[in-house]
Amino acid sequence: MEVKARAPGKIILSGEHAVVHGSTAVAASIGLCTYVSLQVPPSNENDDRLTLQLKDMALEFSWPIGRIKEALSSLGGPFPSTPTSCSAESLKLILALIEEQNILEAKISLASGVCAFLWLYTSILGFKPATVVVTSDLPLGSGLGSSAALCVAFSAALLACSDTVNIDMKQEGWLVFGESELELLNKWAFEGEKIIHGKPSGIDNTVSTYGNMIKFRSGNLTRIKSSMPLKMLITNTKVGRNTKALVAGVSERTLRNPDAMSSVFNAVDSISKELANVIQTPASDDLSITAKEEKLEELMEMNQGLLQCMGVSHASIETVLRTTLKYKLASKLTGAGGGGCVLTLLPTCILYSSFIFYSMHMWASNSFFF
Repeated sequence: MEVKARAPGKIILSGEHAVVHGSTAVAASIGLCTYVSLQVPPSNENDDRLTLQLKDMALEFSWPIGRIKEALSSLGGPFPSTPTSCSAESLKLILALIEEQNILEAKISLASGVCAFLWLYTSILGFKPATVVVTSDLPLGSGLGSSAALCVAFSAALLACSDTVNIDMKQEGWLVFGESELELLNKWAFEGEKIIHGKPSGIDNTVSTYGNMIKFRSGNLTRIKSSMPLKMLITNTKVGRNTKALVAGVSERTLRNPDAMSSVFNAVDSISKELANVIQTPASDDLSITAKEEKLEELMEMNQGLLQCMGVSHASIETVLRTTLKYKLASKLTGAGGGGCVLTLLPTCILYSSFIFYSMHMWASNSFFF
């Protein structure tokens, strides 16, 4: 049996970092995806290994099922209908399995992703042999939600192989999870994200799970429908960064300056709410569209200023900001910052021939193929 799952990446229009501290954020899915193929061999085949292939990196990890049972049987499971956090003790046991793979030091940052895979796999499917293959359109560590898309795609494929979700197996093509299944999927993906990032807000896995555009605060989401197309230039600075360290840095700054940072987070919350309202406000003619775009530009610029106050900008980001400002275009970082990607709003009146850009592609929902 083979299951294929895909999950989209994301951009954050407003609210990154502040959302971890209770502020509202607005995010949208994009048309770049991560794909997971899960092949379970027939019971009569003598295949007793769990193999993870990361095709884009030409890496493969493989464990005998007996070795995984020996290391992790004390954790119980599988418990696919009950999303469960990976405890510190469980993480130590999983890390011991990963250390046996002799990951090169240059690739050690992948260890947390492999940890998330092993936790999700054994928690949802237990100790079954399989081959899992991962490919992705998303650049790693760039602020486009590559880790969340990975966790969502993992969870989707694993749940589809379990008896937990109800899906019509007779259909052909890409199928869609129902609302209750999406909620379960999102909770499992969040558990994977916690292993990778420590204390994520949950916005990345939520927008990857549900698609389209959402307003998100403290785990609660509201779906947003834009009244007009939004074109965004996504510039990848190709400067790598550590999301967990950047999130921790904002938290440390908040501990040192609680009153000032509280004001920053409140301002971000107001900006995100206003941005969501503007996006949904009807625009009947070119004049009203231009007014909306000018408002969005102001809100993006204010949000970027507040992100600088949080200490998450970077010289490479500032270079993009200065460059786009020459053309009177508003830009902001997206994601954790410290490098990664920068968003630039492209007004409808601009001559698009001057730019190469990705248009925002709103995915209706996460889907998968049998």
